[in-house]
Amino acid sequence: MNDMGAVALPEVMPFAGFTDEHAAVERLVWIYDRNTAFIRDAFQKYVKGEFVRGTRTRACYPAIRIRVDTHQEVDSRLSYGHVVEPGVYMTTVTQPRLYFDYLCEQIRLLVRNHQVPVEIGESDIPIPLHFAFPDGQYVQGVEADAVGAVLRDHFDVPNLAITDDAIVNGTWSGAPGEPKPLAPFTAPRVDYSLHRLQHYTATAPEHFQNFVLFTNYHFYVDEFRRWAKSVLASGEGGYTALVEPGNVVTRAGEAEPEGVQPSALRPQMPSYHLLRDRHMGITLINIGVGPSNAKTITDHVAVLRPSAWLMLGHCAGLRTTQRLGDYVLAHGYVREDHVLDADLPLWVPVPPLAEIQVALEHAVADIAGLDEWELKRIMRTGTVASIDNRNWELRDHSEPVQRLSQSRAIALDMESATIAANGFRFRVPYGTLLCVSDKPLHGELKLPGMASDFYRTQVNQHLRIGIRALEKLRDMPRERLHSRKLRSFIETAFK
Repeated sequence: MNDMGAVALPEVMPFAGFTDEHAAVERLVWIYDRNTAFIRDAFQKYVKGEFVRGTRTRACYPAIRIRVDTHQEVDSRLSYGHVVEPGVYMTTVTQPRLYFDYLCEQIRLLVRNHQVPVEIGESDIPIPLHFAFPDGQYVQGVEADAVGAVLRDHFDVPNLAITDDAIVNGTWSGAPGEPKPLAPFTAPRVDYSLHRLQHYTATAPEHFQNFVLFTNYHFYVDEFRRWAKSVLASGEGGYTALVEPGNVVTRAGEAEPEGVQPSALRPQMPSYHLLRDRHMGITLINIGVGPSNAKTITDHVAVLRPSAWLMLGHCAGLRTTQRLGDYVLAHGYVREDHVLDADLPLWVPVPPLAEIQVALEHAVADIAGLDEWELKRIMRTGTVASIDNRNWELRDHSEPVQRLSQSRAIALDMESATIAANGFRFRVPYGTLLCVSDKPLHGELKLPGMASDFYRTQVNQHLRIGIRALEKLRDMPRERLHSRKLRSFIETAFK
């Protein structure tokens, strides 16, 4: 250990070049493991009263850096994996074991497209004490208070001044000579969300899969659990285990789950993960009701860089020709949710993504057993409006109905536009397939008996359609799934 004044640091690791992606990521793992262990060891001494008064312990995040000196012509079909102009680019990295496959893919593409090595070393961004504890461990305030000193005088703590979405929002502006961003999120921003995911969903980030379903009804959870356990029992699909809140694991071929029992406290947005090798399974999250929940969870799931996410929910049908149980495939959105107005202005369109739209339409046809023309009997493609007022029906109808008519909206809900807009903002392929559960403008309100009958008859089919769509997307090459529509003029090389 080197003592630089009052700051205790591990030995500095200079940047070194790598052309092999696995060796590069292994180096990131080594630096991260060493530096977080350094912080944890110092904290244990602090708790025991063995800490040298007046000394601050600090260790920094590992980083990836690349220097590109010339304009390089790359395959124009690729939406990521290359920088847009010469310069120095860098990103900090956290929990590289969790992101091992993702990092290998990004580094491999960089080296291939630019024919230069990536450099792996240490950044100058400190790892906060709270983020140095893996596997759900945390810093207990009672331990720190018992020492009788102020924790932040001896360790770095989370700094919200450098934990933001400036890169993905397109508002990042670096200081002169500062490297340009290489990835959409910095390590502190990723760490913040990984801890939030555990808090909101009651499952560890390591269990989340690359293909995500969001829903706002527990009926879908019940059906997903039944389906997941049936495919685990049959061995279909290559799935290996189901993880439920509390990190309760049911493995293929096992009758009873293993691990800790579910928490007595119900998580706000419980998640369920049907595991497959290389995180290629399916995650289902019950986000509850409202655009605030939709934004909150997608803000955090986005740092895991999923391959795609879909919204499966219920909506109010706005056309007289729609029937209860019909499907709505969103092709556009009227955004009156307001939760993203400051991050993604309303003048920014949220386009449909062809890859997602085709997968969803084909999945409806497959599960419903209908051809293209007959499919129009049960599904409409069009604009979905999302609002933040659940009781919009109680307002004077003349004004909202006129606007909905002018927008050509065919359905209304509270979450879909938020999930799609955050997918666009975070460069995560997105899609929406809703099911008509009421028609308030035409006298068909969502009443208890009506809703129960609807849920019994439609939830199973709707969920199976969503799962089939994700399985179709999973069969696509990753570089083809990530649409170029998600990329701006000046983008990070990492997707």
